[in-house]
Amino acid sequence: MDLHAVRAFVAVVDAGRFQGAAADLGITQQAVSKRVAVLESDLGVRLLHRTPRGARPTIDGQVFLPYARDLLRVEERAAASVRPGSRALRVDVIGRRLAPADLLRGFHRAHPDVALDMVTLFDADAAIAAVRSGTIDATFRAVTVPASRLPDGIEAVRVHDEPIHLLTGPEHALAGARAVTPEQLAGHRIWMPGLVAGTEWAAYYDDFAAAFGLSIEATGPEFGTEPLLDTIAESPGIATLVGEWTHVVRPAGDDLRRIPVRDPMPVYPHSLILHADNPHPALGRLRDHLAAAHPGDRVGATWTPAWAR
Repeated sequence: MDLHAVRAFVAVVDAGRFQGAAADLGITQQAVSKRVAVLESDLGVRLLHRTPRGARPTIDGQVFLPYARDLLRVEERAAASVRPGSRALRVDVIGRRLAPADLLRGFHRAHPDVALDMVTLFDADAAIAAVRSGTIDATFRAVTVPASRLPDGIEAVRVHDEPIHLLTGPEHALAGARAVTPEQLAGHRIWMPGLVAGTEWAAYYDDFAAAFGLSIEATGPEFGTEPLLDTIAESPGIATLVGEWTHVVRPAGDDLRRIPVRDPMPVYPHSLILHADNPHPALGRLRDHLAAAHPGDRVGATWTPAWAR
């Protein structure tokens, strides 16, 4: 059903005349008459009595009128749901226990008036494609390619460098350390079954291992976070690496140890990826908040892969 024709019918009923409806809609009287005629033809009934004095709805027109108004209200709500500034800002955070989710929660605390829709997409290429198509407004990712190789119109803004921690059980040889250096990790078994070839986090940890002579295992099935933490908590010889802001939820009594890695401090480079032409007003507020709250530079020596520098 042509909503332009529906709108023309409602405008004629409200104005009482085709000429008045034309003025209200900003089109010609002939165009109004044509649209109403098309609607009547589609429905197979006459909706308006046309007289020298104007127009009034027929019995069928009176029955159809409240439904016509409902159609126009639904159209307006549908348009408002995606209109920049009216719809929620849609942002991909990869995972709800990871740093990007905390970054977005911090923005929400600072700007509670901004409606947010937080989604989790696994694949970086899919996330960037979603930004490009407008399916989402932004995504948090580590960008493993030069800016010149990003799709046209796509921008990446470095927003947060997250320190990496070693996670061990209480019987591990490094469990009592207040901090460790990357070199001290050499020779220890580090297990990260969540590393998936081709992902940005796999690229990061591959480069980290190569830079400091580490061995990071990604073998075995990936059953999720809880089974991995069970293994770490019970093992005297297996550890894993996590981001400083990664939420590790464990039952009371599980004595996992978080140990900062320093000298140099490996940092994971989170960037906000967005489309330069995206008009959503909250997107600029998100960028400004991240720039003010989470500067990329850190005091002391840090390490990050060459592609992130």
